[in-house]
Amino acid sequence: MALLLAIPVMASSLTKAQDAQAMSEIPLGTGGGTGLAGGASFTGDLGTSGAATAGPEATAFDGTYVWVATQFNNTITRVRASDGAISGSFVVGKRPVALLYAGGAIWVANLLSNNVMRITPSTGAIAGTYNAGDGPGGLAFDGTNIWVANRNSNNVTKLSTKGANLGTFAVGKRPMGLAFAGNSIWVANNNDDSVTRLSTSGAVLGKFAVGKGPFGVAAEGTSVWVTNYFGQSVNRFRASDGLSLGTFRVGDGAAGIIFDGNSLWVVNNGDSTVMRLSPSNGSVVATYATGKGPFSVAFDGSRIWVSNFGSNSVSMTAAN
Repeated sequence: MALLLAIPVMASSLTKAQDAQAMSEIPLGTGGGTGLAGGASFTGDLGTSGAATAGPEATAFDGTYVWVATQFNNTITRVRASDGAISGSFVVGKRPVALLYAGGAIWVANLLSNNVMRITPSTGAIAGTYNAGDGPGGLAFDGTNIWVANRNSNNVTKLSTKGANLGTFAVGKRPMGLAFAGNSIWVANNNDDSVTRLSTSGAVLGKFAVGKGPFGVAAEGTSVWVTNYFGQSVNRFRASDGLSLGTFRVGDGAAGIIFDGNSLWVVNNGDSTVMRLSPSNGSVVATYATGKGPFSVAFDGSRIWVSNFGSNSVSMTAAN
């Protein structure tokens, strides 16, 4: 698969897609966007199936719509959560790979434009464009400010919700996922198998070993969870101090992760599945088949949404 990460797929896992529970799948299409950013867009790249794909990688929910970043046509697509209807596609920067809803806006990290855009959800209009580091590809909100993981410059940028640059702070190699937990920012360092804990002022509070190829991070109560893409596992830490609380096996290519208030959901890119985990003991409660090559996951209050890189779609299922 021509993945953004250029990561090979590994072999075995717990439950393959053909043995998993079904999800509803909504095609996104590969056409260019209709937003207000201007400029040309192109219609996709090729996945393993040989069909055109716009490369959906990121998802976010704004209270009404699920947003999907389709990186290979430089757009974000808006899907109405209530019925799955496509309700707009909007041009943003080059290679949008991360999304976040915070401060009443959708935030988009544009990997090749080295910037972050603030989008008005009701119209899809760009309300602001702000410089980040080299290769912005992860986003988080600490309740006050926006944090951006810069994959190529090995640091994170802190922005106000108005876009003011509040500082840049060094972390590990190729920072990917971010989450706010235990009054700290947790950063998955994909190329050095670690997670960095930062204070909200940017000071390093700790650096902890994880599995191979850490990718996504999620806050869950007093714990923080990290997916390991190459390790087919997730690590759990105590958010207050980084104490290791265990390592738990999941599927191949563990990528996006989210906590819905009851369960953890882990996307397995290599297996084309999403797993529901018990936060109490890390056990797999259920496995669901997604589209091809899923990367990210969002929760709309009652349903789980997964973006499918290889089949240019989103999959949906009830959370409980």
